[in-house]
Amino acid sequence: MQKKNTRDIHIDIANKTMSYIYQNIDTSINIDELASNFSISKIHLHKIFKEQMGINIYESIKSIRLQQASNLLLTNNYSTISQIANMCGYSSQSSFIKAFKMRFEQTPKEWRRGGYEIYSKKIFDNSLLLDSLPDFDESKVRIIKTQDRNIYYIRQKGYILKEAKKKWQQLQAWVYTNELNDYEQIGIYHDNPAITAHKECFYTAAINPKKESKLLNTNLPSNILEGGLYAVFDIYKGNREVGWFIKWAYHKWLPQSGFETTTKPSFVIMHKNHFLEDNEIDASFYLPICNS
Repeated sequence: MQKKNTRDIHIDIANKTMSYIYQNIDTSINIDELASNFSISKIHLHKIFKEQMGINIYESIKSIRLQQASNLLLTNNYSTISQIANMCGYSSQSSFIKAFKMRFEQTPKEWRRGGYEIYSKKIFDNSLLLDSLPDFDESKVRIIKTQDRNIYYIRQKGYILKEAKKKWQQLQAWVYTNELNDYEQIGIYHDNPAITAHKECFYTAAINPKKESKLLNTNLPSNILEGGLYAVFDIYKGNREVGWFIKWAYHKWLPQSGFETTTKPSFVIMHKNHFLEDNEIDASFYLPICNS
């Protein structure tokens, strides 16, 4: 059995590598440089990442780039396919189109013209019970600028509610250990579960201590949830499952809003944690936006 100290170090390296990939997805990511920053070999970094994330680094980079692109193609009406390819780290439009078609079985243009609906339907048919996309009240949307948030988190591969509940129970124990009274519970959606197979989605359960205090237990990885411009929606129990709301926000509200989105993740701040409190949803959903 792997010693706890070694395991914690490996988890930290894998998490920091994943965060680096997300933050630099529009660039040519240098794995040699990344390994050097951890003072380990490139081969060792690949081994650690595969053990912790269940996927090798290059596959992960490719998957994230294509998932980001699939989302931007739907929401950024004023961006060309070439511009979206560049936003996701592709220097060649032809290589992007080839990779996209291999992943989604259609070209970016076909996807943009409605092909995504068929793909999305297959995902939701296999996961949720609703027959059609519900309508949500868009009259109360707020446009705000957020500040950076310092978070302690647990990352999960797979948008699986049962597994997410376990992660939140672990975080709840961490909160009690640190005797935190004033904090935010944040669910971060790195992928759009409406167009990404749920087993491939990365979800992060996070705690943001709102007051600076000396933590008694710091064994969780920490990071910065970057601030920026967001459209904020309040969602409640009647809105059922967050995945449906994400689909509505990205596929219906955003294309008609006059805004575009970015490669930053969306997230929810939970006023009641629906993973721990009888599945009742009471949260604010933050959708990253920019002027088109």
